[in-house]
Amino acid sequence: MPEKKQERYQDSDLYRIRHSAAHIMAQAVVEMIPDAKYTIGPPVEDGFYYDFDLPRSLTPDDLEVIEKRMRQIIAGHYAFEKEVISADRARQIFEDQPYKLELIDGLEEGGTDEYGNPLQEKPEISIYTHDSFVDLCRGPHVDNTGKINPSAVKLMSVAGAYWRGDEHNPMLQRIYGTAWRTKEELDNYLNRLAEAEKRDHRRLGQELDLFSIQPESGAGLVLLHPKGATIRTTMEDFWRDRHRQGGYDFVFSPHIGRSMLWERSGHLKWYQDGMYSALDIEDEKYYLKPMNCPFHMLIYQTKLRSYRDLPMRYAELGTVYRFERSGTLHGMLRVRGFTQDDAHIFCRPDQMMDEINRVLDFCLSILAAYGFDQPEMELSIRDPLDPEKYAGKVSDWDMAEETLAAALDAHDLPYMRMEGEAVFYGPKIDIKIIDALGRRWQVSTIQFDFNLPERFNLTYQGDDGEPHRPYMVHRALYGSIERFMALLIEHYAGAFPVWLAPVQATIIPIADRHLAYARKVRDELTQAAIRVELDERGERMNAKIRDSQLQKVPYMLIVGDREIQDNAVSLRLRTGEDLGSVDLAQTIKRINGAIADKKGL
Repeated sequence: MPEKKQERYQDSDLYRIRHSAAHIMAQAVVEMIPDAKYTIGPPVEDGFYYDFDLPRSLTPDDLEVIEKRMRQIIAGHYAFEKEVISADRARQIFEDQPYKLELIDGLEEGGTDEYGNPLQEKPEISIYTHDSFVDLCRGPHVDNTGKINPSAVKLMSVAGAYWRGDEHNPMLQRIYGTAWRTKEELDNYLNRLAEAEKRDHRRLGQELDLFSIQPESGAGLVLLHPKGATIRTTMEDFWRDRHRQGGYDFVFSPHIGRSMLWERSGHLKWYQDGMYSALDIEDEKYYLKPMNCPFHMLIYQTKLRSYRDLPMRYAELGTVYRFERSGTLHGMLRVRGFTQDDAHIFCRPDQMMDEINRVLDFCLSILAAYGFDQPEMELSIRDPLDPEKYAGKVSDWDMAEETLAAALDAHDLPYMRMEGEAVFYGPKIDIKIIDALGRRWQVSTIQFDFNLPERFNLTYQGDDGEPHRPYMVHRALYGSIERFMALLIEHYAGAFPVWLAPVQATIIPIADRHLAYARKVRDELTQAAIRVELDERGERMNAKIRDSQLQKVPYMLIVGDREIQDNAVSLRLRTGEDLGSVDLAQTIKRINGAIADKKGL
């Protein structure tokens, strides 16, 4: 099957519209605050921003003034004109702009981008001018300001941002905006944002009493409350059951390891910035583990492996710890301690194709159980122009890339071919799910690794009696349980399908005289493995129903005189649908059926 062509955002008309809108916004800001020092203003997904060093803080009223001036500039149909200039000429133009001068120095001295990252080739220095505003810029832009629809531009917010993302640099003010082709596209985007706000897992996590992150325990460290823990336990139980059926063996590894382990794995060389400081234990340095992989290598090494033992599939729900800057933390989506559902598959070369097909089937089937049955696929491969930065032999890379592509083709899955996006130790398949709002989230990864088997000298004895290096595949399915939970909260807006709902049914007695029967119903549901709560509060029935709906409990079982007489319940759904009187046994069968099919109510 032909691969899906990747449309580069940088080549799109939206990119040019947003890049041009950023320049127009910068002009409006500089006109309003002549002492402004302006830095960079790139397009980003769904919009643009520009960073400023200003003598005062911006207010929401300022954004309205800036937006009004932007529309006036757009109406002027000013051309965007590019000019390639020398570094000295650029310094003359931006002599009163220190951040631009720093960028010019980087471009001249050997080529660094606006974030200080080295460029492969020394770039030209160019400026773009429109109306009275000039900016240091590579482009591209629209032909003139009139190509931007003034009714499809909106400034969104102001936030703090360090210059070049470094906390040791000055704090700037970042203005975020968005721009689209039409007002309808803008309105749709704003509606999506409003819906996303309603679904924000941080808000719902508090309202549904699922989790908290508290200053006393530390930023980026999640506390799961009983209901949140129930969801996680359900996810883990499902994960374990499926892995048992899939031929995996479970392993456990410690939370810390000696420095020599992380030196051997390469983490201290390549990943130390993402690790926490060492712990001194009996004059030796230990580190909190950022990954589970090295421990799995050690388990494999404990005995001589035969070709007959392979494939071997190790799986672990292993909690890891990674240093994330406080400004990047975001609820359960970006944390400092999280649990990865890691698996490592060791196999012979002749088994590789079957194992990749098997693990791809496995990932897709589990994601489908959560309602994500149309994921998008990316195949990240090496940069053919820079082969020296990758571990392993070229022949191994060719084999790995061909195997991954063949597996995607065999499953009739279109995919993006992401050239140069492979990490140094192997190519990979990235699986992205699409949530209820159409947002794409990276979750599962299937990745070759030529590095760790070499570093740990992993071998197996072949049928020729000689040692051979096994192939190894990393596989994460949820990615991280915390992040996957956050995605589920937002995807379902907290209204989980019955099998995941922390409380699957609430029993609501109409009056105190119905409590004995309500307790009997609760016990029968509990015996049927249904998660149930009995609302014994002295509130009116309608208040209890409303509270249960706000907690997004799938089923409400109301009991009164008639239900006691008929051994039944009055069954209501969280959607508000009233199913009337239903036999208790049939109610239990219905709920268990919904749990089993994992489809919803």
